[in-house]
Amino acid sequence: MRIAVFTTCLVDTLFPGAAAATVRLLERLGHDVDVPAGQACCGQMHVNTGYAPEAVGVVRNHVRTFAPVLDGEWDAVVAPSGSCVGSVRHQQAVVARRHGDPALADAATRVAGHTYELTELLVDVLGVTDVGAWFPHTVTYHPTCHSLRMLRVGDRPTRLLRAVEGLELRDLPDTDQCCGFGGTFALKNSATSSAMVQDKAEAVRSTGAEVLTAGDWSCLMNIDGALRRTGAGTRAVHLAEILASTRERPWAPAPEPGGRRGRRAPRAGVAR
Repeated sequence: MRIAVFTTCLVDTLFPGAAAATVRLLERLGHDVDVPAGQACCGQMHVNTGYAPEAVGVVRNHVRTFAPVLDGEWDAVVAPSGSCVGSVRHQQAVVARRHGDPALADAATRVAGHTYELTELLVDVLGVTDVGAWFPHTVTYHPTCHSLRMLRVGDRPTRLLRAVEGLELRDLPDTDQCCGFGGTFALKNSATSSAMVQDKAEAVRSTGAEVLTAGDWSCLMNIDGALRRTGAGTRAVHLAEILASTRERPWAPAPEPGGRRGRRAPRAGVAR
């Protein structure tokens, strides 16, 4: 297949290793991968914060960037983020229609129909659960709210994780509870958010897992911060990085601030 990667602004700016891992994984599975230039935010931040009119231009840029999927240039668009795919599917067309652009709303709906969260693409479209990964660590998985409730990815992530050689998957208590991030919710309701993430961090610590994984770096970032503040040894690793890890090219920790060296991802517009 020919697949375009929507890196998402959070990943592209702060955690590019997840985008690099997505590209590496899909290429290893034999697919042609493109990371189109011109992509930026999906508009979720604007919509969720009450700036829906300002989101229209952001949506227009996203649709323009990924519209080639409608002409057959790519077979699918994939993102390493359930949150952003949720916005593409459930917010973009609504915003465009409510603010007087039915043509954009129609195009957004059609682009969304070709857009998948990574585990959806792997399991439902490509038909694989064993991607040939190797990750000799104990891991616990947090299902993020948007992937769990908006996209309903179900057990796709855990099916993929259980097929990884060397990986021991440990159940996370209260797995359906939110981590408290919610984008700007964490800023506007910081006390509530802090209490929620402390509960989530305690659940993670109780597993004794070396690694916490999820399909969204936004939630991982929030939980990782809470874990680090308490000195917990659990590392946050995006699901794509686990699935991209092999014996020949194993996962390596990202660089710490001012510290060790690590791999960087391709920026948007650079395929690999």
